[in-house]
Parts: sequence; C-alpha cells; structure tokens
Amino acid sequence: MAEQALWTRARLGHEGPPLDLLTADFRRHTYAPHAHDEYTIGVCVGGSEVIDYRGGHIRTGPGTIVVLDPGEMHTGGPGNPTDGYAYRALYADPSLLTDGVLGGPPYFREPLLDDPELAAALRLTHTELSACPDPLEAESRFPWLLTALARRHSTARPACDAVPGAGAIARTVRDRLADELAAPPPLAGLAADLGLSRYQLLRAFRTAMGIPPYAWLAQYRVSKARGLLEAGLRPAEVAGLVGFADQAHLTRWFRRVLGVTPAAYRNSVQDSP
Repeated sequence: MAEQALWTRARLGHEGPPLDLLTADFRRHTYAPHAHDEYTIGVCVGGSEVIDYRGGHIRTGPGTIVVLDPGEMHTGGPGNPTDGYAYRALYADPSLLTDGVLGGPPYFREPLLDDPELAAALRLTHTELSACPDPLEAESRFPWLLTALARRHSTARPACDAVPGAGAIARTVRDRLADELAAPPPLAGLAADLGLSRYQLLRAFRTAMGIPPYAWLAQYRVSKARGLLEAGLRPAEVAGLVGFADQAHLTRWFRRVLGVTPAAYRNSVQDSP
C-alpha cells in the first residue's frame, strides 16, 4: 500500500458551501496531534488505524465508522507494522448535523460505530461524489446521511418527520429543477423559500416521488438527452446541454436509466428505418 491522500472538494448545491472529502491509503503515516472545526466522519475500508482520542485509543477495522467531534484533539496511525490503513473521510460543518434533530449540535459519546448499512451508504456516496462531485447530488445525499448519523448515534433527538403537503412541495421543487436543469438551484434555498429546512424538503420529496431530487433530475436530463441524440447530436454535445458535468456523467446515468450508452442509443435510432 503506497502512501496516498487525495482531497476532493464537493459543493452542496450550485455555488453552495464546500464539503471536503478525503481518500486516504497509508502504510506508515502517523498524524501529529490536531483538531478540526468540523465533524470528522470516516469509514475504514482496509487495515486498521489506532486513533488517540479523549485520553484513550480507538482501533478501527474495515466497515467501522469513526466520528470525531469538532475541536477534539486526536492523532492517527497504523494499527500494526504490516497492514497499514485506508479510510474515506468527510469534514462536515456542524450545521449539517443539526438539520432534522433537536437539542443543539449532536454529541457522539462513542466515536467508534458499528452500523454496516450506514457505513456502506457513506462509503458509496463518498466514492461516487469524489469521482464526480455534482452539486445537487452532493446536497441531496450527504445531508440526508449525516442526519441519519446524528439521529442514530448521537445525543440529539429526532425532529418530527411529518411534512404536511409533501406532494405540493415535491411538485414545486420538481418544476424548479426542470426549469433550471443546466444549473439547478440549491436545495437549501428552495427550502428557505418554502419555509422548510433542507431535511424537511428532502423528506417531502422522497415521500412524494420515491427518489431524492438529484435522481429525479438525472432521469429528467436523460429523457431530454434522448431527444437530442435522436436529432443527431453527439453525446459530448448533449451532456452540457442537459446539465451533466461531462460525457462520462451522462453515460453513467444514461446506462442506469436505459441500459445502453448514449452513443449506442444514438447509433441504434439513426440506423432505424
């Protein structure tokens, strides 16, 4: 395992606040004592790390989640001389964990968590957003998972999940996203316009539509892309016109929705009599 650390900066919504993501694979690296202003949330994906924290030691293993509260001094290093350690981490502003809970900023009494479902979701989201940090997707996925983390494992109490008029809220959000598909508005701003928190907006949209906002918009973009491909435009041109980051982003969603690549779809419809 080579010493490697890759930082990716995602944005929570178009021109929204940053969320830093770290992909780390280390054999020998040991951190000096330090603290962060944000919550540090990591998922171990290989090896074992020993973290000095709150006067004790945390030993991670594959699939475990580590949550370090803001301002808490800590170190980290390999758990043994041979295996090294690998993890995926994000650095979340405290406000991201207070949405959808009551009682102020969450406090995590236990920094080492065993929650396979949430660990898998955090790892997948980290991997996909590190590869293509789409702002709407980041804002749809990370705050939702961080609220789940705070609700399940911190001292915070869950806020009420009921959102009256979920269908009307979802339709309003859907229409705004469709109207501005090339640069969709931040969900935080849409929520404020509706007198809601972002978590309430996400809850209402998921309840009414069955999927989060980014997934709905991606499918809508694919439907628009089909028409442009049928008109003879190339996939690289179509991607930007319908709001995808690039051709790879278009291809990923096109295959998810229709089972073929945009190029294969374009060729098939053009070859049809």
